[in-house]
Amino acid sequence: MNLRRLLALLPALCVLAALLPAAAQISPTEPDPLSRIRAAASAQACSATGESLCAEASPKIIANALGPSPLEENLRRLTDEIGGRMTGSPQMARAVDWAVRAFHDAGVDVHTESYTLPLSWSEGATRLDVLSPAGIPVRLVSVGWSPPTPAGGIEASVVFAGEGTEEDFARLGERGRGAILLVHSEVLRTWSDLFDEYERAPGIIDRAVKAQAAGILWMSTRERLLLYRHQNTISGQLDRLPQAIVAREDALRLERFLEEGQAVRVRWDMPNHVGPAIEQQNVVGEIRGREKPDEAVILGAHLDSWELGTGALDNGCNAAMVIEAARDIRATGLVPRRTIRFVLFSGEEQGMLGSWAYVRAHRDEMDRIRGVVIFDEGIGRVTGFSLGGRHDIESGVREASKPLEGWGVSENTYDAPLGTDNFDFLLEGVPNLIANQVEANYIPNYHATSDTFDKVDIRELKLHAAIAGVTVFGIAESVAPLGTRLSRADLETLLKQTGLDEQMKAAGIWPLWESGQRGRQP
Repeated sequence: MNLRRLLALLPALCVLAALLPAAAQISPTEPDPLSRIRAAASAQACSATGESLCAEASPKIIANALGPSPLEENLRRLTDEIGGRMTGSPQMARAVDWAVRAFHDAGVDVHTESYTLPLSWSEGATRLDVLSPAGIPVRLVSVGWSPPTPAGGIEASVVFAGEGTEEDFARLGERGRGAILLVHSEVLRTWSDLFDEYERAPGIIDRAVKAQAAGILWMSTRERLLLYRHQNTISGQLDRLPQAIVAREDALRLERFLEEGQAVRVRWDMPNHVGPAIEQQNVVGEIRGREKPDEAVILGAHLDSWELGTGALDNGCNAAMVIEAARDIRATGLVPRRTIRFVLFSGEEQGMLGSWAYVRAHRDEMDRIRGVVIFDEGIGRVTGFSLGGRHDIESGVREASKPLEGWGVSENTYDAPLGTDNFDFLLEGVPNLIANQVEANYIPNYHATSDTFDKVDIRELKLHAAIAGVTVFGIAESVAPLGTRLSRADLETLLKQTGLDEQMKAAGIWPLWESGQRGRQP
């Protein structure tokens, strides 16, 4: 760790020290370890007009967040007792009940809002037997929303498709027809690697379908036999051909056989269960505004997860944190100028379906949604916010987060990534933020069997609750709105400038935008 990074972290370290046992941390000369934070927060207002309510609320929100709270126990119940929460599953229904109770216990008004998931899905007893060369064990899991293999499975040759590029498929030629394709992947280390893993999949699937392949075996991007689940379709419908993720070491072994010219033949049985359309819920807590209750700021996170682990980092910690932020604000006894909604979305892993449904249901309100703040990157330190390509809202974001000066949360960016629940609000022209966070332990555990409660740093999560609470209260309390709602023409320009248009085309969403089914109406 260099000196510059250490100095940047000092304010956060001071806050963390306040959370340690009092006997070890509170000296006679400083009876209140939060006093410096309160003083710093009180010295700043959340609005250019210098209103006193924001200055009064911020230190109280911070003290509530960093003090004793039900946050850890709430998260433990969600992850250990309910576990992985795949949308459409019984566990997801239990998670909705958990969220309603937790909001109620926090003193926050709460209700659920329903939408229809196109189908339900669960994995069967996936198995791959290597017939030749015999005796090679292969560990694998189905890709989410993959169709099942035909009854009795698929018996076919495995063909190495390299990295699945157009050149790789050209070299395959007719050998891809009826074969199971093994696609090579590099080890996942960074956010960029993760985005690349998602972005390249649709093109490879297109080429595999054209080649009339029987299915795809994706080499895991994680080492040490770690398995995880992804989904390569974001429409809520089944994908176009069977796909599974193979433990990296097993896939590399098969690849070496194939590269040496040895034939590999397998029997692949993946009896996934596909059910009919099913009703799902988003959970919405609300603190009504005192002056402009019809205008709202949203703090959101997705409640659903994949089920191989228990969905602690993605995204249980942030679901629990949103409820905690609501509790922290409610406990101040102060009412913001605008309404604050705390929304836990379902269906995020299937293509942000819950937040899309929320936007459709509230489309008449979009002019009055003054900002949306989403947390969806685990437990890594918050460094600022991604502003969805909106340079015009940065001054308002900085004003709202002034009480957090010295916390190192001012590194805002203007990118517009595709992949979480801000997306449909962005397409409606609503000012939107995603918390930027350092990778920490999120990347290696992403969607994996290892995404469990023990990976969560509770002290860091308390800091995130303080950051989220102060930020949304500041946006809700400011006299001036955070930003205007963009027109369709403005959005067209933003999509091109940020490259989000190309991401949408690669993901198959662009036709929905062009037709007006998704995003602000033409």
